[in-house]
Amino acid sequence: MTFSLPTGDSKEGGMPLDISIMPSSLQVKTPEDCTEIQLPAEVRLVPSSCRGLQFVAGDGLHLRLQAQAELGTKLISMFNQHLQAQERCTFYCQSCGEVIIKDRKLLRVLPLPSENWGALIGEWCCHPDPFANKPLHPQEEDCFIGDSFFLVNLRTSLWQPRPELSPVEMCCVSSDNHCKLEPKANNKVICKRCKVVLGETMSSETTKFYMTEIIIQSSERSFPIMPRSQFVQSVIAQCLVQLSSARSTFRFTIQGQDNKVYILLWLLNSDSLLIESLRNSKYIKAFPLLEDTLKAHSSSAWSAVKVLYQPCIKSRNEKLVSLWESDVSVHPLTLPSATCLELLLILSKSNANLPSSLRHMNSFQVAFLKM
Repeated sequence: MTFSLPTGDSKEGGMPLDISIMPSSLQVKTPEDCTEIQLPAEVRLVPSSCRGLQFVAGDGLHLRLQAQAELGTKLISMFNQHLQAQERCTFYCQSCGEVIIKDRKLLRVLPLPSENWGALIGEWCCHPDPFANKPLHPQEEDCFIGDSFFLVNLRTSLWQPRPELSPVEMCCVSSDNHCKLEPKANNKVICKRCKVVLGETMSSETTKFYMTEIIIQSSERSFPIMPRSQFVQSVIAQCLVQLSSARSTFRFTIQGQDNKVYILLWLLNSDSLLIESLRNSKYIKAFPLLEDTLKAHSSSAWSAVKVLYQPCIKSRNEKLVSLWESDVSVHPLTLPSATCLELLLILSKSNANLPSSLRHMNSFQVAFLKM
């Protein structure tokens, strides 16, 4: 664990520093000031393990210490198939709490195979593919779980209230130097109350809901209010960890429903411990999405994943995007376009909170996503 302690405008060797390391805190004293960092109760330092003390211009003091942590943090549920199968569940819009599907009993909650499962059938079967041209659609009391989405059967007689289809988009078709408007296929499903994109229709009965937009709770429980930023990064972090474990893939493209790539993500590790300071509140004041940081207690600790990322908006990194898209070891994650931008803002804020010397690794930017 690396700690960075700012020393204001002092220059290296410009004034004496007195550094005190205790199991529950660190303290830096100068003739003019005193900076103290109180650690959460579940985190303890080993003072005798201090090493690598150095002054980094523009950052302050860097030192490495052994830390012992006992985190009992409960992860945000991404729908546990073992606990919630056979239960009556309610689907909520995470952004506003609107009920999307009320009191639905799910008899089967099953994971979907990988997106290239059809190509592997020929390697496993000695007879013609029995699943050829047969899409996997859930039945009335099923829920299928994909990489970043749920598939559910939404027959009108079985669910209330009904989310809306987004307004029909029009596209311009040129003919004989004239332009006429024609309907453009649009299958987005949006929340009635807050108009957030929740998913898309796959067929007349099957709907895909994105994990970043929906909370599924037992009908016996009430809607859990949680900050949007905390929910998004927790869901994405868990997706990355699960996919890297199941498929040994560590590079991901984050793309919108239009297949436009917004972010390139590279998972470095999933066992980081993150303790944040509230001193950089200017980012929070500028972006309401990040307001939950102000509500968090200054001594809270989080399990986190460490990632490298490259923004790809406004045609940035086009060559790298093309290389990653053609690489079979890179896994795509599809989310609503607005959520892709939210994630990019969360990553940028995390990167800005790091000391300047730790913000980049080669050509990539460094960030943490809380679990």
